[in-house]
Amino acid sequence: MPTVEYLNYEVVDDQGWDLYADDLFEQAADADLGEEDYGELDVNEGEYILEAAEAQGYDWPFSCRAGACANCASIVLEGEIDMDMQQILSDEEVEEKNVRLTCIGSPAADTVKIVYNAKHLDYLQNRVI
Repeated sequence: MPTVEYLNYEVVDDQGWDLYADDLFEQAADADLGEEDYGELDVNEGEYILEAAEAQGYDWPFSCRAGACANCASIVLEGEIDMDMQQILSDEEVEEKNVRLTCIGSPAADTVKIVYNAKHLDYLQNRVI
């Protein structure tokens, strides 16, 4: 069963941490954050990451659940996430910036590290509904 280690982008922003720092998740582990902001999710085979978060009682951002907005966007920092058909992200955002949508994304590696709530990044703001 794949494991997703997650961190809330708002925490990264509030703390002034570098999103791409090698030790970002170590900083989060040392910061005494609540379970909604930082932790691990077990995701069943074929289950979407957003569904797994909700099953654990978390209130992660989303809107359309169909890959047509950026509300549930996350940045993959380790591992890979397979997405169903999406219409909102550019090839550059997917391939170079590693943006994935958690509403239609499933882990494609045993261990995945993501920063969720990435809708607050400047380049995604215009696609949040």
